[in-house]
Amino acid sequence: MSVDANDRHLIETDIIAYLEKYEDKELLRFVAVGSVDDGKSTLIGRLLHDTGMVYEDQLAAVRKASDLEDGDIDFSLLTDGLRAEREQGITIDVAYRYFSTDRRKFIIADTPGHIQYTRNMVTGASTADVGLILIDARLGVLQQSRRHAYIASLLGIPHLCVCVNKMDLVRYDPHVFENIRRDFAAFAEALDFKSVTFFPISALKGDNIVAHSDNTPWYDGPHILGYLETVELDSEVASDELRFPVQSVLRPNLDYRGFAGQIVSGTIRPGDAVLALPSGKKSTVKSVDLAGVPIDVGFAPQSVTIRLEDEIDISRGDMIVKEDRLPRVSRRVDAHIVWMSETPLDPEKSYLLKHTTQLVRTQVDTLHWKKDMDTLDEVSATTLELNDIGRVTLKCTRALFMDGYRDNRDTGSFIMIDSATNNTVAAGMIERSAGAQQLDDLMKEARAGSALNPKTQVSRAERFDRMGQRGATIWLTGLPGSGRWPLAYALERALFDAGRTATVVDPTGQDFHSMVAACKACTDAGFITICAFPSYTQGDRRTLRDRIGAHRMLEVYVNTDEALCRERRPNASHEGFEPPQHPDLTVALDRVRLTEAVELISRRLSERDQFERP
Repeated sequence: MSVDANDRHLIETDIIAYLEKYEDKELLRFVAVGSVDDGKSTLIGRLLHDTGMVYEDQLAAVRKASDLEDGDIDFSLLTDGLRAEREQGITIDVAYRYFSTDRRKFIIADTPGHIQYTRNMVTGASTADVGLILIDARLGVLQQSRRHAYIASLLGIPHLCVCVNKMDLVRYDPHVFENIRRDFAAFAEALDFKSVTFFPISALKGDNIVAHSDNTPWYDGPHILGYLETVELDSEVASDELRFPVQSVLRPNLDYRGFAGQIVSGTIRPGDAVLALPSGKKSTVKSVDLAGVPIDVGFAPQSVTIRLEDEIDISRGDMIVKEDRLPRVSRRVDAHIVWMSETPLDPEKSYLLKHTTQLVRTQVDTLHWKKDMDTLDEVSATTLELNDIGRVTLKCTRALFMDGYRDNRDTGSFIMIDSATNNTVAAGMIERSAGAQQLDDLMKEARAGSALNPKTQVSRAERFDRMGQRGATIWLTGLPGSGRWPLAYALERALFDAGRTATVVDPTGQDFHSMVAACKACTDAGFITICAFPSYTQGDRRTLRDRIGAHRMLEVYVNTDEALCRERRPNASHEGFEPPQHPDLTVALDRVRLTEAVELISRRLSERDQFERP
């Protein structure tokens, strides 16, 4: 690999100074997109080669593998890493490459051009500052070129470089370049780019890549590397609004309770007044810890642990914010989505939606339109198929804490998942909200996520008169393979045979918060609710008890021998389980029969006056 002489001297004499110099360089991320075989990988390979970022042995291997006339090197082989890519001559996966110049350091995302892999292109483009879209000079602007440009605009990429490639195959004809420039510029007028710049290039021959080419004397614009080194980046901070989605609750000992996660925007300091969503509880930051060490200030994108002065109920999926800069809170989401599945969108089907650290159920409430990639018209549709782009309104089972994608890429984006296959089927960009929410309105939205209507006119006493029982949740906790589920269904059968109204809540595709909400709703409605959802930590079970009510919850620890559990479920995760310290009842299905365990639980329900009028 070639290294600048000054840098080589610095490496040999003062490696720390070299690293500091490299670290201080401004970082630019760019993505190369375009139709299949337009030369994206060749362009990136040429950039790496001409900036001295290719090892000599790698270059020798590529030269040997190249099968081109005139002894030219196939630069695409420098980036097409998968065997399937080299065999087919196309890019399939997103390949990331790194290089630097005296002015900047760069991260390149080489994305697939084939329509089948548009979903991979969305992944590569989601964090880019500049988009390079390649157009074959022989073919002109294709529908896939328009689709990629529209997606780049939708993803908020501010600058677009339109590289008219393979100019050597049209003898560097300026009329070909001008016709393509005029055609694409007319299309791009309707897109939201800060700048669109056109380049006549030959990635294979190196024309206008890192230096101006003598073959295009009629072109007086910059070469690609010069543009990348000088294009003005958005100097604004992504967002100064604190957004801290809680990933997990840490409690290594009785004296430490912290909330771990990544600061996706804003800053946080000890002494800051903060607000927890969705509870609306307020507190003050006691400490911000990075790798176990307190720091003066935490900022995006650091992963930190936040400790608060007050013991308030916060768990995974909640968000810590500042009261004066609130996100939008709603169960309804207006968004543009890119459909990534070969199975079309089913508006009647329920999907999982992953947003920050939340995983909720969602369904399409309205499919407003899909985009015609030839005309950019919004056409009516009843479904979306692979690579379609549409605008939808989704309704979720629980409120999300979100911002517009243009304001915050982290809290403004989500993915949709098919719970039957666990495949990602769509990527979504949330639209901006009109105006800020007040705290009172925000809390109303958050509480609206409850599955039970808070304005019910049926009292618990009336429900008892009808059902002859009080609502309760029986939460079976234990290791995978302990027998929780056979016990749950056996208990349901026994209670039903005894004339009780009982139900098992199925956790398939649900997260912890969804299960708690479902159990609370069923309990409020008077059901004896049975659930065997994994709850590995004391914190989760404490949250459960707080939300449902200690007097309405029966925690049963299914304490089957761990060796037997591992034998039954060898592939399940048995690590990290925290045994309950004070369960209401403990049963071990390796020591008592299933019927005996059912009888023990039924007896405990009777002892708690579960069937006595309140």
